[in-house]
Amino acid sequence: MPVISQRGIEIPSSPIRKLTPLANNAKARGIKVYHLNIGQPDLPTPESALEAVRQVDRKVLEYSPSQGFLSLRKKLAEYYSKYRIELSPDDIIVTAGGSEAVLFAFLSCLNPGDEIIIPEPAYANYMAFAVSAGAVIKTVPSSIETGFALPPVEKFEELITERTKAILICNPNNPTGYLYSRKEMNQIRDLVKKYDLYLFSDEVYREFIYTGSPYISAFHLDGLEDNVVLIDSVSKRYSECGIRIGALVTKNKAVRDAVMKFCQARLSPPLLGQIVAEASIEGTEEYSADVYEQYVERRKCLIDGLNKIPGVYSPIPMGAFYTMARIPVDDAEKFCAWCLTDFDYEGETIMMAPGNGFYATPGMGRDEVRIAYALNIEDLKRAVVILEKALEAYNSL
Repeated sequence: MPVISQRGIEIPSSPIRKLTPLANNAKARGIKVYHLNIGQPDLPTPESALEAVRQVDRKVLEYSPSQGFLSLRKKLAEYYSKYRIELSPDDIIVTAGGSEAVLFAFLSCLNPGDEIIIPEPAYANYMAFAVSAGAVIKTVPSSIETGFALPPVEKFEELITERTKAILICNPNNPTGYLYSRKEMNQIRDLVKKYDLYLFSDEVYREFIYTGSPYISAFHLDGLEDNVVLIDSVSKRYSECGIRIGALVTKNKAVRDAVMKFCQARLSPPLLGQIVAEASIEGTEEYSADVYEQYVERRKCLIDGLNKIPGVYSPIPMGAFYTMARIPVDDAEKFCAWCLTDFDYEGETIMMAPGNGFYATPGMGRDEVRIAYALNIEDLKRAVVILEKALEAYNSL
């Protein structure tokens, strides 16, 4: 029997989706499952985007340009300018979601064996894409006690070797909801300049910042014009995860030229997705304001509820729509699985993402879970009640 590849063995399972078979079995038994495990907003997609789909009258659904439609890239450039990010449409390459942007950035900028430094906990698929590209992840642990603030810059510098080629950040952060300060971003800038590294900056959640602190883009940092590769997506801000439209943005022409080779190999980004994304960018300010207010309320509902449960602690996330919470169990992955296989409260249960899947360091996150507050207020309130009942039952076994 042929064997699978080493990268197929090494690539980690998604902590966000790995318990899905257990959730499906629970649903088959008639149990209602509240999905706290995944950042799939339940808010409606903008009507302008849905109308764009209804109005598609093409006789042929053709390939688009490999870098994406120029009209969409122009709209994206206008969107970024609202955040003081001045770009040409040529600086923007449309990708099949932010995920493809991450993968193409790694493939274009890194050789097999090259190292990327990432603060952890981190979005788990970064690890998967690094394995795909043959790159090596080196992590700098942050702590729930400090609200997952950026670790001291000395911790980064300790990891830098001749193989180090990049630092990757997510700001606002998935999975922690942390927002990097100007001081922290300047520290990263200084490291990137000192060692001439790439700075991969995932800024998908810039629309969702809940404090008076400003959003500092990697493009706001002086002197990094050729170092920054920004990762973006329309999935979260317009509640259209399924259209698979993202962007890789960089002023580094050599990087863009390399990325374009991978884009040409996959031919084109999704045609219909680009039509939807373009229709979403303009004239949705009222929609975005309403969505923002709903997430403010959801955040308060969830964090207040979690911190009232005995033994549970969650720092207050400053951005995105996730939090990492510490729960009073010895193995959160076992607990999350048990909630789906052996527990229900009045015919309902919850699905969460085990925290250890967001860490590369063995043993970290064993008593943590990532929770997305992408559900409506009533569902979040109910999910908190179910979590408290589940912890009571589990810890009495």
